Amino acid sequence: MTVSYRLSEIVAQLGGRVMGDAGVRITQIATLENAQPDQISFLTNSKYRAQLAATKAGAVILAEADADETGLPRIISDNAYAYFAKVSALLNPLPEAKPGIHPSAVIGAGAKIDATASIAATAVIGDGATIGAHSVIGEGCCIGANAIVGSHARLYPRVVIYRDCVIGDNLIAHSGAVIGADGFGFAMDEGRWIKIQQIGRVVIGNDVEIGANTTIDRGALNDTVIEDGVKLDNQIQVAHNVRIGAHTAIAGCVGIAGSTTIGRYCRIGGSAGILGHLHIADHVEIAAFTLIGKSIREAGSYAAIFPFAKSEDWRKNTVHLRHLDDLVKRVKALEQELGSLNLESLKRIP
Repeated sequence: MTVSYRLSEIVAQLGGRVMGDAGVRITQIATLENAQPDQISFLTNSKYRAQLAATKAGAVILAEADADETGLPRIISDNAYAYFAKVSALLNPLPEAKPGIHPSAVIGAGAKIDATASIAATAVIGDGATIGAHSVIGEGCCIGANAIVGSHARLYPRVVIYRDCVIGDNLIAHSGAVIGADGFGFAMDEGRWIKIQQIGRVVIGNDVEIGANTTIDRGALNDTVIEDGVKLDNQIQVAHNVRIGAHTAIAGCVGIAGSTTIGRYCRIGGSAGILGHLHIADHVEIAAFTLIGKSIREAGSYAAIFPFAKSEDWRKNTVHLRHLDDLVKRVKALEQELGSLNLESLKRIP
């Protein structure tokens, strides 16, 4: 059954205001270029303004500053991009899972599964584990002994949560995610590596999303902690004893080494690397492919994309690069001094 809403119904649920015909019925969201008369589109980037004039969309979502840019029926919002996200969720609800436990699932002794939860085929729930209300555990998932999964969680097929980990409400974990594997801890002794037992947990707050094949290692001694509202993309490595602050978003293929603390509301670009035992302040932005080798104590935007070179040359150039601003100032001062000397010399010419 196709979901559809009038603009007036959308605004009643999500806020904002309608300009034009509030009775237009919408069944889906689409780009300005491809939208059809039964679809709603949005403008959040000025470079697509030309497409607004040509769009076939039945309605559009606009910021207050763009309210008069079209005569189409439109919803005006203070944050058009966030409003688009909400409308998309409204028009594309997740399929409801039927409560119950599939006959092929394996349920350990003492496991507590809420009656409203859904446990899919071949899932394994360990001894003493807890699954909260309305949570959906997909095919082939494995929940370790004494792990706790909160309410309204959705684990896609083949997610693994190791023993003793604690997961808050509204988790979304995509296929292949591994939560609570051993951290990478070894001690060298007489030419051989000795494994250091990883006895901490992973503790995850509410409203967290974890991308496909992302791994979050358990702590060596203390817990690895992911705070509320954190969003992790695919193929991210979070090492042992890392702490990620609330509402931080991290793009794909980022690697975070052990015992680093990342603040709240940070944004980290794809393939960035963060070395261990560092502290990243709140409200820090890190550009893609940046290597962070020391702590960042102040909010702001940081980038360190540098061409590759032989290691010795790279180290020398990096030292010079750090003093580049000071060098530029000194060169300018020398140029001014030379200019003054030349003027004096010209004055002495008979």
